[in-house]
Amino acid sequence: MIFIVEDDLDIREMECYALTNSGFEVCPCESGAELDEKLMTAAPRLILLDIMLPGEDGLEILGRLRRDPRTAETPIIMVTAKTSEIDKVRGLDQGADDYLTKPFGVMELVSRVKALLRRSAPRETEREKLVSGGIVIDCDKRAVTVDGQEIELTFKEYELLYALMSAKGVVQSREKLINTVWGYDFAGETRTVDMHIKTLRQKLGENGRSIVTVRNVGYRMD
Repeated sequence: MIFIVEDDLDIREMECYALTNSGFEVCPCESGAELDEKLMTAAPRLILLDIMLPGEDGLEILGRLRRDPRTAETPIIMVTAKTSEIDKVRGLDQGADDYLTKPFGVMELVSRVKALLRRSAPRETEREKLVSGGIVIDCDKRAVTVDGQEIELTFKEYELLYALMSAKGVVQSREKLINTVWGYDFAGETRTVDMHIKTLRQKLGENGRSIVTVRNVGYRMD
């Protein structure tokens, strides 16, 4: 079921119509409070979350969803009328998986929902653990430990670390990392990768040095 959190009735009805006609079940909400009520009775496969909501805004709701064990791993697309890069990056850094900028077309909406659901599907070939120095990824638990201490990563930080560690020693371009972690239809800039690498290194502490910058190309995990 796709949860839609949108206070504009016309946009909410358009999103419901487009997704229903594409074979999805939908659950419309006009506020964070209504979303909380619906979460008591159903589990979403994906959430479309508008940023500009009355009262509690979408970024605040996003933070709560990522702290809630029920929705910590649920794919979330932010919907916003804002077009500046910093607003988009804020949403991605706080745990959003993709974004749509208003106005958008029905075909783009459905395409992004389907693409995100494909990317977030469980990996059939995932190994039990990946190890690099003091960094260990428990793939089954989606947990990361550094020198024996578990650290908290956002969804994208985890995916980025997994991509680097699963191809240890191989240089990966920023474009390739965007394709792997964000998907081929991601419309962001390559600086998004650099910003996520920066926060990832900070969380890894001294072990963050194992993520090496290859000038004018991208990154590799040593």
